Amino acid sequence: MSCRIFESKLRYIDANTASEGSRLIQVRRHPQGRQVHVDAGEDATSWLGSADIFIGVNALDYSGYPDCRPEYIEAFEHLANLATKAGVEERSRFRVRMPLVALGKADIVRHAAKLGVDFAMTWSCYAPRADDRPCGVCDSCILRAKGFAEAGVQDPLTAAR
Repeated sequence: MSCRIFESKLRYIDANTASEGSRLIQVRRHPQGRQVHVDAGEDATSWLGSADIFIGVNALDYSGYPDCRPEYIEAFEHLANLATKAGVEERSRFRVRMPLVALGKADIVRHAAKLGVDFAMTWSCYAPRADDRPCGVCDSCILRAKGFAEAGVQDPLTAAR
């Protein structure tokens, strides 16, 4: 699937990136992007009659995205339970699970490799090139590259460069 589908929602307004570990928040066309993801998960769990939503946010390397912090996700969980029929009727309680939130990028890559994840099917870039390859310069690409390098795993998305 082409990442161009999501480009209008996720692409940076400009190519400026925050330095790793900085408190600078990136300028994006779609602030609170994780809200879209968690909200879609909440819709699906409601429809399926489930209560658990899983999201791969990571607070240690969130690179200036406040909506990747546990506090934000916990607030959304609270809101979902206030704003849904199941939550109001107390038939079910939504839980947003964040299994990767406290792991470093290298730890995530190592764990995914042990699970047999096809890394060619994963994506991190917020500013893809015209040929649907990662840009290699946005903060997300830089953090991904560092994680793969520290884990000693080849990233198939950048191997052809």
